[in-house]
Amino acid sequence: MVDGRMEHSVQAVALADILDRVLDKGVVIAGDVMVSLVGVELLNIRLRLLIASVDKAVEMGINWWEADPYLARQTPRSEEGQVDLQERVARLEALLAQRSGQE
Repeated sequence: MVDGRMEHSVQAVALADILDRVLDKGVVIAGDVMVSLVGVELLNIRLRLLIASVDKAVEMGINWWEADPYLARQTPRSEEGQVDLQERVARLEALLAQRSGQE
């Protein structure tokens, strides 16, 4: 059992080192899938996967999350959504107050 624990902890440290290196350097996995029938292309799928830390992605010029309205902190869309939610809560509270007054 002691030997099993030692191997397990060594494997965990090695995995952490590998993950740290991958996030620091970045890894790109690319692949294409094409389906054709009698020389006619029916489907073409291009797959690109980048695994990297946020710092490395920004260094490479990848920062799509900054412009995404669902991920950005204070965008007009999120403010509008918050106002809508506040109005809905107010309407529901008024409706509940009316119903409890009727009973």
